[in-house]
Amino acid sequence: MPERSSTSALILGAFILAGLASLGYLGGNAALQVKQLERSVTVKGLSEREYPADVVIWPIQFTAAGNDLGELYTAIADSAEKIRAFLILNGIAPEEITLAAPAITDKSAQQYGNNTGAEFRYVANQSVTVYSQNIETVRGVMGALSDLGKQGIAFSGENYMGQTEYLFTRLNDVKPEMVEEATRNARAVAEKFAEDSGSRLGKIRQASQGQFTISDRDRNNPHIKKVRVVSTVEYYLAD
Repeated sequence: MPERSSTSALILGAFILAGLASLGYLGGNAALQVKQLERSVTVKGLSEREYPADVVIWPIQFTAAGNDLGELYTAIADSAEKIRAFLILNGIAPEEITLAAPAITDKSAQQYGNNTGAEFRYVANQSVTVYSQNIETVRGVMGALSDLGKQGIAFSGENYMGQTEYLFTRLNDVKPEMVEEATRNARAVAEKFAEDSGSRLGKIRQASQGQFTISDRDRNNPHIKKVRVVSTVEYYLAD
């Protein structure tokens, strides 16, 4: 009986060892396959295009000065009406024109600075703003605005608030094509990498769309916008 028990134990042990060996092989093979699946390459694809701006915001700032506050208000209102009439005459729609309330500065009331020698006590500033989608029409009127200066209107606008803005608002219209182009360019780069490394390009592991940026094409052409996006894509690699 003891001899038979010993033999049974040896047989059982042999089966256990064989099972563990098989399990180890299968586990090692599975680990190898997982490791192979984890081989990947991450690339970036660029899409960059130029589009004309579709909205222009043009603030026209002007000033007037005087010692009589009532006369100053009359003068600034007269200048605003002249500007408005000029804009409409040159093709800008009335609904595209807005007038801001005038801002009056009383130099004698200022706490800082020596204003005792100032010729005029009051200085008025006002803005007429054009908000339009007719970019070319507005740009044409800009070049002719100096004609109003001959009528005694003093224009200002060297500060930040007086700068003309050009906007591109159709980003949602161009997004799909640009994302597709960026992804296609990323795949071309990945395929080249796979070819050079002796591998085959697999499926996309993960991808992220970069942030779209809109900037002026250059300093002299702010009405032409450069739209740019970079997509990051990770592909699996296979032998």
